[in-house]
Amino acid sequence: MKIILAALLALSFLAFPAFAVEVDEVLDDPVLEARARDLSSGLRCLVCQNQSIDDSNAGLAKDLRVLLRERLVAGDSDDEAMGYIVGKYGDYVLLKPRFAFHTLFLWLGPFVLLAIGIFTLLAMRQRPALTTAENKLSDAEKKHLKELMKK
Repeated sequence: MKIILAALLALSFLAFPAFAVEVDEVLDDPVLEARARDLSSGLRCLVCQNQSIDDSNAGLAKDLRVLLRERLVAGDSDDEAMGYIVGKYGDYVLLKPRFAFHTLFLWLGPFVLLAIGIFTLLAMRQRPALTTAENKLSDAEKKHLKELMKK
């Protein structure tokens, strides 16, 4: 029974996110550290596949975490710190892209594709059914066809 409980406890730790923030990066001020963690959870690691810089062990992710903390210690607001990083690395660094003109297709594309799909399905349902070749045969042709099939 103890082995099962120990195994369940060990497995429960897998459910927690693996934060890669190292001890030397953590700020002394808990309020600033909380702001840094909140902001860094919205920044994408440029090396990893869709992972925040908090969850990444990559060197570039560490550099971004340190840069973000330096900006906050320097007195930048959250928007100024994020603006600085976005200005330096581009919009791709954001895990949730901003709603802007150049991201309209990203935000509206799924709805446009859904509307096109619904329109196509409705158009296909309202289209008259194709007539079969049997309906177009005359009585003489049907008789001749039956005779050919008997042979």
